[in-house]
Parts: sequence; C-alpha cells; structure tokens
Amino acid sequence: VQLQAFGGGLVQAGGSLRLSCAASGRTFSSNAVGWFRQAPGKEREFVATISWSGGTTYYADSVKGRFTIPRDNAKNTVYLQMSSLKPEDTAVYYCAAHHGGTYIYAVNYGFRGRGTQVTVSS
Repeated sequence: VQLQAFGGGLVQAGGSLRLSCAASGRTFSSNAVGWFRQAPGKEREFVATISWSGGTTYYADSVKGRFTIPRDNAKNTVYLQMSSLKPEDTAVYYCAAHHGGTYIYAVNYGFRGRGTQVTVSS
C-alpha cells in the first residue's frame, strides 16, 4: 500500500500544523502507520506510530506531549497533529505502513510516497 503525506508548510515557532497521510490503492486499516522525519544532513528519525486499531500509540521523546497521531480508518487517513512547534522540528515528514518488527525503526516500514516539508521559523 502506498501512503502519501501532505499538509506541510511554513509555521512560526509555537504554532500548530496538521499533516495527513492518505492511502492509495488498498486500505491500510490492517497496518500500523508511522510518521518519520528527516532534516538536511541527518538520518530519518522516528516521530510517532499508531496501531491498526488506533488503540496503541508510540511517540519519540522529542515530540511527546506536543504531537498526536489520530487515525480515521473510514477515511483511510492517519494524521499527525503538531503543536508547540520548534525550529528543530523542521524536516521533511514521511508516513509509511508498518510491516512488522520494532516500531521505531524505519527499516520496518514501507516508504513509497514523497514526504511533505515542514519549516518552523524562530
């Protein structure tokens, strides 16, 4: 299943932004879905993930308390609600379906879509 992230943009520090991750092709309601981000010159890092039922979520320590990851299986969409944004949140954000294994490792996800740029100005 191919997932595409969109909704990025430029926002001031302290502001909020909601990213969306939509599936094309078959439904992804049976997969956990994760968000990752990659800043220039850095490796792709885990941000958050949500189980297929929506009952379990995991967050990176750097975003805990500021980001949430709701999903709407009826709309085949997962969101990343970001608030209290900081300049260090600036990155390209990607979403992907989880294929098994530890949630925080990018290798356990199928990245097929383009990311969306989030830029937080100070």
